Amino acid sequence: MEPAEDWLVESLRLYQDFHAFDLSGATRVLEWIGDKGILVAGYESLKKNEILHLILPLRLSVKENQGLFPERDFKVQHGGFSDRSVFDLKHVPDTRLLVTSGPPGCYLQVWQLTEDSDVIRAVSTIDVHESEEPLWPRVAVFPSVAPGILHGTRLSSLKVVDLDSQKTTYTSGVSDDDVLSSLQVLDTDTFAFCCSSGRLGLVDTRQKWAPSENLGPGPGSAGRRWCAEAGGRGPGPSIARLSSDGQLCLLDPRDLCQPVSSVQCPVSMPSPEPELLRVTWAPSLDNCLAISGFDGTVQVYDVTSWAGVGRQVEPLFTHRGHIFLDDSGMDPAPLVTTHTWHPYKPRTVLSAASDASLHVWDWVDPCASR
Repeated sequence: MEPAEDWLVESLRLYQDFHAFDLSGATRVLEWIGDKGILVAGYESLKKNEILHLILPLRLSVKENQGLFPERDFKVQHGGFSDRSVFDLKHVPDTRLLVTSGPPGCYLQVWQLTEDSDVIRAVSTIDVHESEEPLWPRVAVFPSVAPGILHGTRLSSLKVVDLDSQKTTYTSGVSDDDVLSSLQVLDTDTFAFCCSSGRLGLVDTRQKWAPSENLGPGPGSAGRRWCAEAGGRGPGPSIARLSSDGQLCLLDPRDLCQPVSSVQCPVSMPSPEPELLRVTWAPSLDNCLAISGFDGTVQVYDVTSWAGVGRQVEPLFTHRGHIFLDDSGMDPAPLVTTHTWHPYKPRTVLSAASDASLHVWDWVDPCASR
């Protein structure tokens, strides 16, 4: 059999559930809105890009498998068009508002899901005074009665802006020009940042800039790009930092000075587009995370027994569907552009690729099936 046919046969054993869809254009954002809808957006330059609010098929929305359902495709609930590429998109919790960012990075766009129609309309902008090409601002949202928009391109430009009044409520106040790769709000007062250099920190906005920091992997990591995410469930370290050559470090937020462990993931090659690197913690599984951005796969890891430095590790599960279901004839094969975990279905993951494919897959734990 052909490799694709082999994979299709094998997939009957590998997946509890699997759905493949084609979007109108590739997306690098998959943002949950509630637990039944996701937001996607195009990122092509020099054209209008769609922003879509999609409702999951009913089978994927129920908490338990209840048999067959007539709806097997995503339903478009709202849609709109952006004149710019959308590289980042965040839903403002408990509102109908969205914030997008992308090049050129001179402003953030605020959007609204209209109540009386199916339109996503632009309602305002947030100025970004430190715009510089080809960089663009990273974005995160402080949820509250008066939501705050955290954004910045470099550490020096980091600030929180009140969404309603557009007044600046917090700034880093430093001249540090380290370029940001990710921002993440942790609670009503604190956020995490990661720089492309691997520098990582936790910031309390109730105080002047004095982050708890890990200054990065050291001189041997020149040329690598890094991203990070906090949020591991269960005992042990809860911050993961991923490099463009597949090095994965776990850190304890109580002591960021040294990683608890540092391992090498078996990636096929260094990431061809480090801006698409992604590491995410499973919200409903202990000590489980996923990585993507190296090729057409998403790798899932159980980090329970990781310790020490330099160890080679193997994934618990690898999703290869974007490679084997690619019928576009693309060479090289599609690159996974982003992925996200389902809010409450423990092993369900959504992933998107550069060929505009969108997959929803519920993987079978190989340890449980032994």
